[in-house]
Amino acid sequence: MVEAVREEKQGERRIMIQPQNQNSITYTRVIHLSHVIDIDIPQWSGDPPVEFETVAELNNDGYYLRRFSLGEHSATHINAPNSFHSYAVGIDQYSAQSLVVPAVVIDIRQATAVNPDYALTIADVLAWEEEYGEIYPGCVVILNTGWQKKWFDKSAFLNHDSQGIAHFPGFGSDATQLLLDERQIVGVGIDTHGVDPGQDNSFTINHLMLEKPRIVLENLTNLDQLPPKGTTLAIGILRLRGGSGSPVGVLALVP
Repeated sequence: MVEAVREEKQGERRIMIQPQNQNSITYTRVIHLSHVIDIDIPQWSGDPPVEFETVAELNNDGYYLRRFSLGEHSATHINAPNSFHSYAVGIDQYSAQSLVVPAVVIDIRQATAVNPDYALTIADVLAWEEEYGEIYPGCVVILNTGWQKKWFDKSAFLNHDSQGIAHFPGFGSDATQLLLDERQIVGVGIDTHGVDPGQDNSFTINHLMLEKPRIVLENLTNLDQLPPKGTTLAIGILRLRGGSGSPVGVLALVP
């Protein structure tokens, strides 16, 4: 049973969700962290195109309906463990509880403006903690790289060089290992097309994160609207049987 309590505070409505015998979530704003899915979004090389086909029209059928097709790792999406580990679970095996999680945001925009290949370091994590407190277990760590602003320019977003190598920022392996081992985080997220830096074609960070059914979110947006800490994510997956991932609707509940 869930009870919703509404409060008024300084002219702003606050909504508190209070599940019985569970933690409460208090928020004042809800923000979409997912891009709109369209046919011309940036796509990883080799991914199937996004396609829409009208199959029913109001004038002829009395209702409007389309068929759509896209890859499991297209648009704003989540990667499942079986996309990198053959023995692991698919996206349909994530529990509902695991998809409502607290989040912290580390802003590395200054570094990525100078170096598009920048990877999060342990020093970055410790500097964030010096200001905001130690990253707590059970949260998702999100990187705000500023890349969301490049979304409508596919060339700039993927940033391929003349050899076809992508150049965009991501998580560094040492920092990720620290977050997993010493902070016990449950996931990572980013506004680029991969939590791995674009040059890393071995997908090191995905492998590290997805050895267990953790969360990997890619192509997030509106990260500049989130505070460094206090946000709760509600991640809406498509429960695709055996899916290697899924496009997601990610809502940020901001205090």
